[in-house]
Amino acid sequence: MSVVLSRRDVDFLLFDWLKAAELTERERYAEHSRETFDAVLDLSETIATERFAPINRLLDANEPVVGEDGKVVLPAELGEALAVYRDSGMSAGVFDADLGGMQLPFTVSQGAFAFFQAASAAAASYPFLSTGNANLLVEHGTPEQVQTYAVPVIEGRWYGTMCLSEPQAGSSLGDITTRAVRQEDGTYRLFGTKMWISGGDHELTENIVHLVLAKVEGAPPGVKGISLFIVPKHLVNEDGSLGERNDVALVGLNHKMGWRGTTNTLLNFGEGLATPGGAAGAVGHLVGDEGQGLAQMFHMMNEARISVGMGAVALGYTGYLHALDYAKTRTQGRIPGAKDPSAPMVPLTAHADVRRMLLAQKSYVEGGLGLLLYCARLIDEQATGADEAARTRAHDLLEVLTPIAKSWPSQWCLAANDLAIQVHGGYGYTRDYAVEQFYRDNRLNPIHEGTHGIQSLDLLGRKVIAGGGAWLATLVETIKATVARAAAADETADYAKQLDARVDRLVEVTGQLWAGGDPAVALANSAVYLEAAGHVVVAWVWLEQLLAVGARHDAFFEGKRAATRYFFAFELPKVDPQLDLLASLDRTVLDLDPASL
Repeated sequence: MSVVLSRRDVDFLLFDWLKAAELTERERYAEHSRETFDAVLDLSETIATERFAPINRLLDANEPVVGEDGKVVLPAELGEALAVYRDSGMSAGVFDADLGGMQLPFTVSQGAFAFFQAASAAAASYPFLSTGNANLLVEHGTPEQVQTYAVPVIEGRWYGTMCLSEPQAGSSLGDITTRAVRQEDGTYRLFGTKMWISGGDHELTENIVHLVLAKVEGAPPGVKGISLFIVPKHLVNEDGSLGERNDVALVGLNHKMGWRGTTNTLLNFGEGLATPGGAAGAVGHLVGDEGQGLAQMFHMMNEARISVGMGAVALGYTGYLHALDYAKTRTQGRIPGAKDPSAPMVPLTAHADVRRMLLAQKSYVEGGLGLLLYCARLIDEQATGADEAARTRAHDLLEVLTPIAKSWPSQWCLAANDLAIQVHGGYGYTRDYAVEQFYRDNRLNPIHEGTHGIQSLDLLGRKVIAGGGAWLATLVETIKATVARAAAADETADYAKQLDARVDRLVEVTGQLWAGGDPAVALANSAVYLEAAGHVVVAWVWLEQLLAVGARHDAFFEGKRAATRYFFAFELPKVDPQLDLLASLDRTVLDLDPASL
């Protein structure tokens, strides 16, 4: 049994439920087949298992350091593993063929990349961040910018970053102070500091392409004044060769609880340690128009947040598989009622409470994986749907589901990691077993790419009320269609009834929250709303999975039945008191004087 990720589950979700092979009937994916999809998944599983997983603990124990020459030092094994990934062509997976890409569906690409995220979140972060970087440039850059900066990233020769946050601003991007000064040659010179930049400096590739948010001198305050710039670590000559060092300086490395193999940096732009063209200031190239930086960045945010959610699922999933393997082989104690103290000890799986913890993990991680692959399928539908109505419907569903897809796995697959430690008992709290690292690595996911609180404000403050509630209505309509199918089958009828009642209650409470028209009151408990909505959505995903199981029976399918039963019995009822609290318009946090904390 693999302890990285369940290939059978990935195949079941991709092909039995989501019908990913049918995407090959569309023009964009016509060169592919189920066989090529299987080959991509096979290759990903092999490389992840043989090259990424073995170095996961090594990277955790050997954090990046700055050498005497000022260069970042990382274990050589990381570079070797990433070279294998690059040479496999996986870095080009979703990109157009004319850019050297494989033109894979995003659904299949996400399923494949999950193996790398499960095997080593830190190692996988370098190509993960670079894919987002190149995606943005392909979407918004000029043809010259795409060829000069995106193609080398797509080929895996360079890596890329997203430089958004600053020490004083955090997630409040309207308060950034990095400034961009226009130059006569059409370039800009950037001056400022960026914080928490993953992959911000290293020697793994010959160049790093930074995408930097900054404000042009004279720009309006707030987010409307933000522009986006390409700032390479090394300038690029007209023939594509590398030129002089740009004025981007590594100030220091941040030492994190997890993801220790990923360099996380504080960068100074325009410090003057390098003087490209004989002057201080980091040379930058404007992407699109001035003032469009945040819109450009958020255009790609759905894919980025879905990928973060998938990373949370992957870490929770591998933790579950490690705990399951341990529980099957570790013997301890005897079952209640056993009278013979000389009888052999039983495996941990014989104990009901251990089964509870394993089943909880299974329901979180397999439900989360289903949710994320469903959202990935929506991205493909949005891009290649048969008609405008299909594409619009996919867009609307994706908008309302993205905050949930990012935050629900980040909360509940982290909870799965917590339970994986508990299954190991005292051993789980030691470094002798991998589960403690999985927990530390996963603890980042509720924070980056928009915290849990930010996602809840996005869901309740924007997504469910957009267009007079049109996006939420599309989701409800979709869930109701599943309920109708499930209600017609004996095995699923009771689940359909339970889910239907919670969906109706969620819609009712959403209206009650906004009835008074006071955003402060409506959003005071938005995090509770996100958790309740997330559980309703994942219950729907489990019902969809059970319908896909049909009449099949073996250990795998019985596991799906058991996890569905658990989620509806133990998890879905949690939303009832949460929705009651929301309906009461509770003001506890609003009325609290911060001085009383």
